[in-house]
Amino acid sequence: MLDFIYYPVSFILWCWHKVFGFVFGDDNAIAWILGIVFLTFTVRGIMFKPFVNQVRSMKKMQDFAPELKKVQKKYANDRQRQAQEMQKLQREHGVNPLGSCLPLLLQIPVFIGLNHVLRMFAPGRESNYFFDAAGVNSYVNAKIFGVNLGDAINHVSALGGGAAVAEPGWHWNVAVVAVPLMIVASVATHFTARHSVARQNPASATPQTAMMNKLTLWIFPAGVLIFGAFFPIGLLIYWLANNGWTLMQQRLVYTKIDKEEEAKKAEAKEKRSNLGPKPGQKPQPGQKPQPGQKPKAGQKPAQQQKAGDTAASEATPKGQAKTESKGSGTAAKNGKSPKGGSSVRGGAWAKNGGNQQKPVTQGKKTQGRKRR
Repeated sequence: MLDFIYYPVSFILWCWHKVFGFVFGDDNAIAWILGIVFLTFTVRGIMFKPFVNQVRSMKKMQDFAPELKKVQKKYANDRQRQAQEMQKLQREHGVNPLGSCLPLLLQIPVFIGLNHVLRMFAPGRESNYFFDAAGVNSYVNAKIFGVNLGDAINHVSALGGGAAVAEPGWHWNVAVVAVPLMIVASVATHFTARHSVARQNPASATPQTAMMNKLTLWIFPAGVLIFGAFFPIGLLIYWLANNGWTLMQQRLVYTKIDKEEEAKKAEAKEKRSNLGPKPGQKPQPGQKPQPGQKPKAGQKPAQQQKAGDTAASEATPKGQAKTESKGSGTAAKNGKSPKGGSSVRGGAWAKNGGNQQKPVTQGKKTQGRKRR
């Protein structure tokens, strides 16, 4: 029923076994172990691009997580409207929630396919998908520390496979090889999850996120340690190689993304510094301030200076302005230059209704004449 999974998996394993069997020999366990390891690397290499997209998608979701929380709080009593607003917000930020699950979903068929293919290696079988009778015998005869790669501590008949049919039950001699692999695979699973959780933004934490973190940090490693007793040795090697690849891939991708984020921050900082005036630089006449530029200490903006000039012109009395203009005109006709506001007398002052302040010298002369 799942031949569309079993045949590709067995074909990749067959190719790598041929490569390493040419070096170490077809019946050598190292050739089969390296074949399983590079099967894992091949599948993970194909999924490298989706993994990078997954990391970027998770980073974006952490950035606008506070906005999601606001939407959840605002529409707490309307689940349908809340889902619509959250989908709208995800579209605006270009985030696909399913994109973060894609690498994990693609690994599940590979795990199922490899588990089935390894279990189907049994003495007397004429073929196993891409492997012929010689390939089946080569796998059966390949042993590591006296244990066959298809053996498990317990062969569960429900999972099928030639070994489960031929020798069901517990096989404690396999534990010498299986238990150390189970422990190392469990620890690798924990550190892989720990490295991923350390990248999460605390501000974006939700109850669902906390629950998933506990599952990946503790439950999944414990599951590998417990249920690893039912996995063939070859499948434990696949699990260990998969976690080793994940740790290396996370380190490379996270380092690259961190460098990109630092470069973006440095570029934004440089842009802001270029917008402001350089130290000691004076603005040119008529130059408008750039957006975001702050005036220097003690310097008035152009609009503030214009407002000050307008206020000063309005504060000048209208009568004084008219008197000065008429006085200057009379002086020009008589060929004399006006000496100032104190010399303007007579009709101009009377026409303004006597509101203009009298010159100080004129008042003193008048008082002197009255005393005489």
